[in-house]
Amino acid sequence: MTDIEYMKLAIKLAKKGCGWVNPNPMVGAVIVKDGNVIGKGYHQKYGELHAERNAFASCKTSPSGATIYVTLEPCCHYGKTPPCTDAILNSGIRRVVIGSCDPNPLVAGKGIKLLRSRGIEVTEGILKDECDTLNESFFHYIQSKTPYVIMKYAMTLDGKIATRTGKSQWITGERARQRVHEDRHRYSAIMVGIGTVLLDDPMLTCRLDNNRNPLRIVCDTRLRMPLASRLVTSAKSIGTLIATAVPDQEKHQPYLEAGCDIMVLPLKDGHIDLNCLMIRLGERKIDSILLEGGSTLNWSALKSGIVNKVQAYIAPKMFGGSGQTPVSGLGVDCPDEAFKLSKPTVIRVGEDILLESEVIGCSQES
Repeated sequence: MTDIEYMKLAIKLAKKGCGWVNPNPMVGAVIVKDGNVIGKGYHQKYGELHAERNAFASCKTSPSGATIYVTLEPCCHYGKTPPCTDAILNSGIRRVVIGSCDPNPLVAGKGIKLLRSRGIEVTEGILKDECDTLNESFFHYIQSKTPYVIMKYAMTLDGKIATRTGKSQWITGERARQRVHEDRHRYSAIMVGIGTVLLDDPMLTCRLDNNRNPLRIVCDTRLRMPLASRLVTSAKSIGTLIATAVPDQEKHQPYLEAGCDIMVLPLKDGHIDLNCLMIRLGERKIDSILLEGGSTLNWSALKSGIVNKVQAYIAPKMFGGSGQTPVSGLGVDCPDEAFKLSKPTVIRVGEDILLESEVIGCSQES
């Protein structure tokens, strides 16, 4: 097998940590000696051993003289676990093959430099694009200290997210809906506006086996969330955060008693300040958000510059009439003012199509 093939195996292992390691990165490691895989590991859960140490623990023969393939540059600092560079140096590994360089200022090339200074051969950039994509949320979060925000919506071929009566279940097919639940498991939080809660009374949970529910965030400027809503009544078992501009502790009390968390934020243009919300969430180690709001919140999020990626599921249907579009608000005055997106990735998801584009010039990147 080649370096590329072994790195593909490491990437496959890394993906097993999806949803369980946030805000840490997904990392996989494979140890090869004399053409045989003698050790495999991945970062399984936040706060637990990193991929390299799990790979060494799985070895049944000595790794001395072997090569280790790692999807991300080994850490060289003490965090919740000791440095992985120490484990590599103590193991007798001869060569280290790396996919992504770590943008974390505590690492950022220092791990590679340390290994080379001790005489270990280091090869960088094997399947770099694939390894970078694996941890786009982590890379953004570790550099900006704010969550990576994915604005997701499902629409018909004529651009509607709901009928003229406001009904939206279901626009896409079963496979697309399953993929959304996979993303709910993958990302740290899911966010909607109060309008979605009042209209749909959603649960916003991940309905997959062996899943992790995201933190549920509701942008509720004037604190109108019904106490009988499913989000509130289930808050003691599933994390629920209400972001509001209402400072009245007396009004907070019934929500707090129900198990909700309240975050009071300043106003901006008549709504909670979404940029301030992102900073506060970053401080809570929320590294990623799946934005499943309606057209009003989508506009506010785009306007405030917090959206990093857009996911548009397109179903082969048409509603016609005056149904809602994905983004409402005031809108731009002329085409030159449009929000610019990267060339989309096109993915077939069952009977539907998923378009994914990065937002060019997202303010959180600066």
